[in-house]
Amino acid sequence: MSHRTPLRPVRTTAALALAAVAAFGLTACDNSDGGADAAGKSSSSQASDSSGGQASAADGQGSDDAKSGASATTGASATTGGSGSSGGSAGGSGAARARGAAAAASQDNASDRCEADVLRLELGQSDTGAGNIRYPLSFTNTGKKSCTLRGYPGVALLAKDGSSIGHPADREGGAGSSVTLAPGGSAHTVLHTVNEGLKDGGCWKDAALVQVYAPGSKIKMTARAADGLRVCGNEFLVSALASGSGS
Repeated sequence: MSHRTPLRPVRTTAALALAAVAAFGLTACDNSDGGADAAGKSSSSQASDSSGGQASAADGQGSDDAKSGASATTGASATTGGSGSSGGSAGGSGAARARGAAAAASQDNASDRCEADVLRLELGQSDTGAGNIRYPLSFTNTGKKSCTLRGYPGVALLAKDGSSIGHPADREGGAGSSVTLAPGGSAHTVLHTVNEGLKDGGCWKDAALVQVYAPGSKIKMTARAADGLRVCGNEFLVSALASGSGS
């Protein structure tokens, strides 16, 4: 009995060792599965985060593109607004006023109408009285035969650089009758404005030139305003042609 007794603890120890190994194996399996699950979950989470991050970047890029597009639109608007619109508008305005002066001239289809190429244009000295200022504008026939003029010339004012000032003259008074100009003979019209302060509207800048279209003509003529011609109160009128030089 004394010889067998020591063997029992050995067997018991071996059995306990085997049980411990088995338990360790089970634990290892459980840990292995748990680790795989954790790794899978971690990979999935990372993929999700990565995917979400890419989406956010794409969204951010889309947002930037949208902003860029909005800026481009704003820039286009600014360009359109700047539309050279202004420089082209000013030039167009001058051309429109020139056409307006031509259109303001009376129609005259008479066969003996005085053509622009035989007419000499001259602006006379101002005549001031009772707040009004009047300038005689004469047409002299330099041709070799008589010709006629009838109605209102078209008149506009120009600065030294040729740019338009104000608007073409409005008509004043009745149309009158046809005027015959013998060779060397003259007819005249009167340009009428008012003194500064007599009417509201201020004054235009001084004109250096007077641009004129004779009745029935589309050819412009120009006379120098030696002492300048300033319109005030937006009052710029032209009378129908009458005989004589008007001075």
